[in-house]
Order: sequence, then structure tokens, then C-alpha cells
Amino acid sequence: MAIFNRSTGGVFADVIRCDESSYLIWKWHPKGTQPGNNNRENSIRYGSSLRVKDGELAVFVYNQKNGILQDFIEGPYDYQITTENFPVLASIIGWAYQGGSPFQAEVYFINMARVIQIPFGVPYFDVYDPRFTDIGVPTAVRGRITFKISDYMEFIKLHRLATFDLQQFQVQIRDAVAMYVKQVVANLPKQQSISVLQIEQQIDVVHEKVEKALQERCARDFGVEIRAIDVSAIEIQKESDGYRRLQAVTSDLVIQTERAKAETQIKNLQDRQRIDIADEEDRLRIQREEAQYAKRKQTQQANFAAYQLEQQAAVGVAGAEALGKQSGGGDFNPAGMVAGMSIGASVGQSIAGTVNSMMGGTPSTGAFIGAMIPTATDISYYVAFGKQPKGPFDYSMLEKMKMQGSFNENSLVWKKGMAGWVKAGTVRELELLFIEIPEIPDLEDSIPEIPE
Repeated sequence: MAIFNRSTGGVFADVIRCDESSYLIWKWHPKGTQPGNNNRENSIRYGSSLRVKDGELAVFVYNQKNGILQDFIEGPYDYQITTENFPVLASIIGWAYQGGSPFQAEVYFINMARVIQIPFGVPYFDVYDPRFTDIGVPTAVRGRITFKISDYMEFIKLHRLATFDLQQFQVQIRDAVAMYVKQVVANLPKQQSISVLQIEQQIDVVHEKVEKALQERCARDFGVEIRAIDVSAIEIQKESDGYRRLQAVTSDLVIQTERAKAETQIKNLQDRQRIDIADEEDRLRIQREEAQYAKRKQTQQANFAAYQLEQQAAVGVAGAEALGKQSGGGDFNPAGMVAGMSIGASVGQSIAGTVNSMMGGTPSTGAFIGAMIPTATDISYYVAFGKQPKGPFDYSMLEKMKMQGSFNENSLVWKKGMAGWVKAGTVRELELLFIEIPEIPDLEDSIPEIPE
């Protein structure tokens, strides 16, 4: 039931509104009342209307026996006051209707749209370089903070509206800002690993750290939202003794650092030069060895006949020794020696023919025979024993394994460059391993007797 439908009996109704142009919290008073006369000052007449602009909040505060109750009316709102729109008012009973005043209430307007800016300044305080903790440099900070009320319920809970003082409130926020700014700037040289002399260029870092810390603090302790914290300047008192002392030791440190850097660069240059010299020596050595090798080849070509005879003799001796050992089991065997010398001489002649043909540019069948002559350094094969490869084994080792019966022409072999495992008997350079020495025929009748 609406309670302001009765005749006002000639009593003028009030229009409750805020006409202040700049405010954060403002208390409304009925016309013709004096502040301090609480009973008349807070009287709301029949038929009164409420006007709340967009961005404003009207707070009706009722002092009841069961405590303080509040109605919150957010703008825009422009209607006659009725119990339908005021939940607390609708629940109040036992009003006094005498004097045309059905209830008592304090009415406050809170400016939710206003953004407040206040300057702050942190007077000179000592900031210490982490490398020189005994030298304090006086430093000051100036800036501006911007805030507004966003959570009015929390704001009203933290502040008594009747005694709210905007200037005092600004001082409290300014002091909180100054404390955080001082703390951030004092710790900045250590956290950023910079000299105090460079702190004037760290405005953005200070701004970021202070704003993050103050947003939570101001929301918790003051019920306001920090919109921006602008640090306009970080000033060092350059006339101070601390500044001059730090500048002197820092300059010495810079000189020492530059000297160490230059020495390191010189050492690196010397190391590179030593490496280049060593590389050049290796290059010259290789060129010298190649030139000597080419000279030897030229000498061999110029004296080819002697070189040919030398190679024949060497191959013959090697063949004789090998066949002699195979035939006699390691003991001296004249027959094996003769056969070895015969084969060795034949192979030696083949090599000589091959070399001669190559020098003359004419291919020779002797090249195939020469290619079949292996040496211990030429041969290096892996041998398959079941599924396990072993080796590599050189020619002499393969020969010994053949004599022991652990290697034959059907053994699988492989070396680098081969596509896969093959039987040893199919490898050209291993063919000599499997040549069987023929039995010596019975030539007693055909051998003439040695005359006495």
C-alpha cells in the first residue's frame, strides 16, 4: 500500500535531488532546515519525489531500533517515493504521522561517474646500489593517481557517510600511494640489476609495479577502483654527496669493465691468429708432401725399368714366402719356395705389364691380375659367424683363419662400400686365398741324376 497518497494538508512536498556540480558524496537537506537539527533535517514529507541522475546513487539511511537500514536507488530515477520502490521503507511500521512527516531518513548522493585525480609526491629518500650498499643516493618521485567509486556497497561499508571528508580521504590515498612508490623504487636497483644512476629511466617499470600493488590495496582498504597511476618523474639529487661518490666508483667500474672487455677481445684475436697460422702450416705441409709425392712418381717414371725389376723381385719374394709357409706349415720347404718364386715372378711380371700399359695409355689384362694381389693394409673385411659379424680382419688374419678351418670360400664377408654380404669365394681380391697348391707329381724317372 502506498503511504504518500493522503492529502498533504497544504504542506509542500520535497524534491530530493543533488544539484552540486562537483562532488563525491553529498548529503541532502529539506528546504528550510538547518544542519544539526537532526529530527527536522531528516524528515521526508508526503508526496516527495526523488530525482537521481545517470551515474549517481541515492542512499536512504534509516536509524531504527534494530540497527541502521539502507535503501539504494541507482540513477536514472525520477519518480514519487513509494513503498513499492523502497524495500526498507515498505518494511518499517509504527511511523509517526504527526507534523506531516511519516518517517525519518538521511539521504546521501554518491557520484559513481566522477573520476578523481590527485597528485602525489614522495620526498627525497635514500636509494642504495646493491653493489655499494654504503652509498645512499637521495631520490624523489612525483606523479598522479586517478580513481573512482565502483563498488558502492563496499565503499559505504568502509566509510561513514555522515562524516565523510573528501580531502581527508584523498590524503589517505595519497599516503598509501607514496608508501608503495617508495618501496618499489628502493627495491628497483636490486630487482632490475641496475645502477641507481640509471633509475631515472625506469618510470615505466615503477608505474607497472605500483599500479598492480595499489589496485588491490585501494579496493580492499578504501573501496575505490584505481583507474591509472602516472609516475611523471623520478629525480635524483645530483648535488648530494652520495650521488658524487656513486658516480665516481661507478665510473671506475665502467673503465675496468671496458678494459677487461678489450683484453678479452685482444686475446680472442690472438687465438684466432694462432689458429690461422697453424692452419696455414698444415696447408703448406700438405702441399709439400704432395709435391714430394709427385716428384717421386716422376722419378719412378723416368727410371721405370729399374722400378719394374724392383717390384717383380719384391712380389716374387713375398709369394715365395707365402707359398713356402703354406706348403711346409712354417718350416723351410724348398719345393714350396720354388713354386712361390715361380708364381711370384709370374705375378710380378703381370704387375710390371700392367704398369707399363698404364704408363703407355694401353689397357692390359695384367691389370686384372695386379688388382688381385692383396696386402694386409688393403684387406679389411667383416666375417659373419652365424648372425654375428666379427672383424674387420686383414689378409693375413683371413689366411690364418682359412688354415684353421674357420673361414672358406662360402663364408659371408662384407666391408664398407659393399651393398651387402657376399660369399668370400666371389670376391676378386680374396681369390688367391682359395687357390689350392697342386700336389707335386712323381717325376723321379724324368729327373736326371746328378753326375758324380
